[in-house]
Amino acid sequence: MISSKNPPAAPQVVQTHGHTPRLWRDRSIIFFANVLAGFFENEELAALLKKEISGADSYGGRLLPIMGLLFAGGKNLLVLEREPDAALTAYFKDDLGLNLPEISLLTYPEYLELGTALRGGDSVPLPFPQQLNDWQNHPADTLDGYVTDEIIATLARQLGKRTLSTSQGSKQGNNKLLLHQHLEKSGLPVFKTRLATGPDDVQRCLDELAALGYESAVVKSQIGASGIGLMKLCTKGSGEAVPELFFYEGPCMVQGWIRPGMNDITHVFSPSVQMFLDHESVYLYDLTEQILSQDSVHQGNESPPPYLADFPGLKEELFRQASTAGTWLHEQGYRGTASVDYLVAALETAGAFRAYSCEINARVTGATYPSVLARHYFPAGAWLMRNLKLSLPLAGSTILKLLEDHRHLFHPDRAGGILPINFNLTPDGLVEKGQFLCLGESTAECHAMLQRAEEDLPLDWEYVRD
Repeated sequence: MISSKNPPAAPQVVQTHGHTPRLWRDRSIIFFANVLAGFFENEELAALLKKEISGADSYGGRLLPIMGLLFAGGKNLLVLEREPDAALTAYFKDDLGLNLPEISLLTYPEYLELGTALRGGDSVPLPFPQQLNDWQNHPADTLDGYVTDEIIATLARQLGKRTLSTSQGSKQGNNKLLLHQHLEKSGLPVFKTRLATGPDDVQRCLDELAALGYESAVVKSQIGASGIGLMKLCTKGSGEAVPELFFYEGPCMVQGWIRPGMNDITHVFSPSVQMFLDHESVYLYDLTEQILSQDSVHQGNESPPPYLADFPGLKEELFRQASTAGTWLHEQGYRGTASVDYLVAALETAGAFRAYSCEINARVTGATYPSVLARHYFPAGAWLMRNLKLSLPLAGSTILKLLEDHRHLFHPDRAGGILPINFNLTPDGLVEKGQFLCLGESTAECHAMLQRAEEDLPLDWEYVRD
């Protein structure tokens, strides 16, 4: 485990410009797909995410194709809530030639049960003895997950393993308020922000932002993910109360909502810089555009952002701000993949812009999976990832066969194609939603590729959130 007593030296910031960095080439891991633990102890927010995301228990399957790329030092073990789709697993192994991890199963309620027992100390017998024995005897010396919560940290100590991050570093690295305060102190652009101490204090913040000309504002809990912990409100008041659970970590930020037509803003973009932090360095390796719903919930990504050529200096500014944010994240004690999300306001003067850092996601994010796979197969190419929900659930093998028969399925010897990253499954094992990665020479080609597939295949789908 990283010591929190002696803060690490300032990391070197390295820009790899589309090529994946070294990642954990000399390390293997037992990795828990504990995505619902991303709210740390706030189980009410976790319950909201589980309600919002269909097939939440198969979400961790996204890790399957990238584990051998992230951790290339030996045998990996991936702890999932349910078995991944067998046909998709065979495609990863046999067609793509990926080094897949071993699989162990533990549901999220079982994960919480294990955490309760670990907190009880030596007087409480631990459940799941066979799995604990298997994990302890696994050759990997590292155990971690989407986040390093207290369950992961305690379990690692129990099994004689280490973690990549400290639990404090993982939690602080995902804290939106701490990052905002650091960016403001560093002189970087930040949104107009007020702090609300509780639900009854939100309207005061809205009134102050309304006086500055804002029609809307967003309330942000300090810890949140996938749109959970965010709430957009009219500054004049809508009668909608902010839940008390938003204030679990303390005050919430209330920030002015920028939009086209406000001041000299003509358009708002949502880029994201992908990064990887090891013990000595912060690597900035990809720049993507987030595809967001009307409620600013993530629905996909594409890289590179198609508008970059219209804004000279924008890429450099985003990477400059990412260097500051990434160095701060490293100082918290976090190690692993992460992303810095932005809002970029395009202004009336041609080529002019203002860029604001929104948040850091200190974990494997929705853009990590497509970015790592795309940069593995197409270092200098373009990619598009969308979440597609089928109107009629189908077997995974049927979807792969349809893609193959119509020559849309990606293979390493082809110049492009569609690579399914994960299938979200119904209780009876059919695919109701999936994450599909289009690989090509340009983002325009990737969009056209997905459009052709929609026209060719006897499938109906809609674009949805993670």
